[in-house]
Amino acid sequence: MSLSSQLTVLGEYLAGEFDNQEQAIADPAWYVHLRLWQRPVNLFSEDSITLFAEQANIINLDNPYRQRIMRLKPGGDFDPHLQVQYYMPKDPGSLKGAGRNPTLLDTLTSDQLDLLPGCVLTVTQQTLAPNCYKFVATPVANTSCRFTYLGNSIQVSLGFEASAAQFHSYDKGIDTATGKATWGAILGPYRYNKRNQY
Repeated sequence: MSLSSQLTVLGEYLAGEFDNQEQAIADPAWYVHLRLWQRPVNLFSEDSITLFAEQANIINLDNPYRQRIMRLKPGGDFDPHLQVQYYMPKDPGSLKGAGRNPTLLDTLTSDQLDLLPGCVLTVTQQTLAPNCYKFVATPVANTSCRFTYLGNSIQVSLGFEASAAQFHSYDKGIDTATGKATWGAILGPYRYNKRNQY
């Protein structure tokens, strides 16, 4: 199955190495200076594009965290939108550092991943200029991204905007008792600039 041009462009926009240096300098009280890696991996390639993502504080690049898999795929039969389905590695530690050392991803297989059923985004495309787009990814209505990690019940609110040179992350951790955000893009998105294209 050939991939649509829309899906291919989204994958190209998302793949890369990013950081939010400008934002962290302008507002250090609210935004940690982070490095973000989103590397293509050869999984589900028959109908989708798959990326491994992780991030690290710029002052501690040897201790990356939030290892996750993003599968970019077409929507359902009657849905013109793209979707992003999230997965979690069953053993995140085995992939720790793969953002900087992608050879760790060479042997990754789909049976090493846990599907996160409620962790799905719908992606819409906006044309900014000829061959220049912005993709906006928002949670599917009436879904909740919840999973268990290290014995703890985790809830996350996901979302992003992506263009050729920027990636804005709206990801937030949610307190399951209060419904309030406890980490992440509490005051607005993390605004990453692409430093390297993968």
